[in-house]
Amino acid sequence: MAVQDGLQSVVASIDAVRRSVAQARLENAVVGLVPTMGALHRGHEELIARARSQCDFVAVSIFVNPLQFGPREDFASYPRTLAEDAAICSKHNVDLIFAPEVGELYGDSRESTRVIPAAALTNRLCGTFRPGHFEGVATVVAKLFNIVGPDRAYFGLKDYQQLQVIRHLVQDLDFPIEIIGVPTVREESGLALSSRNKYLNSEQKELAPALSQTLQALARRVHEEEDVSAILASEKAKLESAGFRVQYLELCHPDSLEPLVSFSGEAVALVAAYLGDVRLIDNLEIDSLKVNR
Repeated sequence: MAVQDGLQSVVASIDAVRRSVAQARLENAVVGLVPTMGALHRGHEELIARARSQCDFVAVSIFVNPLQFGPREDFASYPRTLAEDAAICSKHNVDLIFAPEVGELYGDSRESTRVIPAAALTNRLCGTFRPGHFEGVATVVAKLFNIVGPDRAYFGLKDYQQLQVIRHLVQDLDFPIEIIGVPTVREESGLALSSRNKYLNSEQKELAPALSQTLQALARRVHEEEDVSAILASEKAKLESAGFRVQYLELCHPDSLEPLVSFSGEAVALVAAYLGDVRLIDNLEIDSLKVNR
């Protein structure tokens, strides 16, 4: 079932996906899905490699989803590199690449039924600054789950809020799918890999690792100091003095994403900030037994 030749593995129709998966099911295959928007990098490769190691049949979706972009966001300019993406998938022996046009998923009007995630998970952090974003994510992921019907689906921990939304989606709507969160892949500098990193100029690329450094500093400090709000304020001020426009820097419960006023042994630190016109996000899970020093 492995890919033999890059672009020959790409299908654009829902029916073609279902036929391929049905054939794999006849062979009792465990089916894995890696949903992406393309412009694949080493972070995506880690997701694909994990799926390949745990599943008999691996499908990768490549779809720049218009529903999750706001009116002033970069949908039109978001990188679309299907040939290069197919070559990466071929290297990892992906069995199927699903690369539909917008009309295949949403019809001509794009006014189809949408999935509305729980407001408690979305009305904060990225959801505050990107209204409708997680509705778009939940809708396309639900559609992909129904089209492919995977046993397991793989998502990066870099998009932590998105991962929690999807985990709750699966639980609340009773999808029989195991959600696998894969650790963030980073550059040597500590910068989390992202398709948007290519928009950073050389000076911004040198500054960008300060996001991960700030999260590490925050993790150390919450083990040593009690005033979480003071820690967050001072670390945010450091980022802003370095040239970032910080949207949020928060310490939250790792499942509910409720903001924490004290650290009691388990948390996630999350940050979103602009360098110039480039929006970067990062996060760090923190527990009482492990902190990078």
